[in-house]
Amino acid sequence: MPFDPRPGPEPSGGQAAANRRAVAYWLLGIALMIWAMVTLGGATRLTGSGLSIMEWAPFRGALPPLSDAEWQRLYDLYRTIPQYELVNQGFGLEGFKRIFWLEWTHRLWGRLIGLAYAAGLAWFWLRGRIPLGLGPRLLLLLLLGGMQGAVGWFMVASGFEPDRTAVSPWRLVVHLGLALLLYAAVLWTALGLLRPRPAPSPAAARLRPMFRAALLLVALTMLAGGFVAGLRAGLDYNTFPLMEGRVVPEAYAQLSPWWRNWVQNIAAVQFNHRVLATLALLHGLAAAALGWRRLPPGPARQAALGLGLALLLQYAIGVATLLAVVPVWLGTLHQGVAVLVLTAALAALHAVRPPPEPG
Repeated sequence: MPFDPRPGPEPSGGQAAANRRAVAYWLLGIALMIWAMVTLGGATRLTGSGLSIMEWAPFRGALPPLSDAEWQRLYDLYRTIPQYELVNQGFGLEGFKRIFWLEWTHRLWGRLIGLAYAAGLAWFWLRGRIPLGLGPRLLLLLLLGGMQGAVGWFMVASGFEPDRTAVSPWRLVVHLGLALLLYAAVLWTALGLLRPRPAPSPAAARLRPMFRAALLLVALTMLAGGFVAGLRAGLDYNTFPLMEGRVVPEAYAQLSPWWRNWVQNIAAVQFNHRVLATLALLHGLAAAALGWRRLPPGPARQAALGLGLALLLQYAIGVATLLAVVPVWLGTLHQGVAVLVLTAALAALHAVRPPPEPG
């Protein structure tokens, strides 16, 4: 039997529809907050601010330092890690405050997302407004959100290891991947509440595998971008489309065993990101063109067009970011627009999902 959190029967008619819309709008608000969190995380990484807070205090850490003594204590902690010794030595308490505030804001925003989700879930639950069968999924999303906070600290702690001035690229990708998974699940759930399942459509059935592949390529490109970010690979090979005058950089396979090149070699990591981004663009444009030609006017056709436009925009921003050697504002924009592309891919796939089972 499906799980129903309410003591009474499922509301019918207009009330049930109103409940679905209300829960969907709440989830869309949460998705927007996660989108902002991913973008803010990009700015935190690009400015080297992520290691400025060396304590994980989920509750006490919600308050910033309130005295000169507390500022000094946190600054003294920061001066014990390699990033200070090798990158920021001597930048003083004022310099520390500049990077501290961005990381503190990033963590505070994460707390606010958790609060908004937990409070909203409790409000809808206690008033019996959660649609039938949706309770387990909403509880799972709450659990994933809590895990993301722990994974975030797991990532940050790697930056305190000897000879490290940044976090582990592996842990960064895990943190990014979980954030994207959480975003996708929240958005997909909201769309399912707002959009009825479409009527049977041969065109949609034929295009569904293409949109599914587009989503996969977008996700792989974003995860590959996490390794680019973790290794600061965007600061090298700042030409396009060639890398040091070659299609495949000479240093592509310099590490052994070969798989290490895909996650530890700057040349290979950047090349792989370029290739995946290009494949995602070409495949997405083909899917968008076919969708525009074959789908009838309506949400699915608009979603196909939106996917193509989002991919073009992101590709252009990515090339500009590379050629400009990753300025903070452009790198942050690149990370934020990546979520737009993911949104477009999810919306397109959702618009061509199978019709409801008969009966």
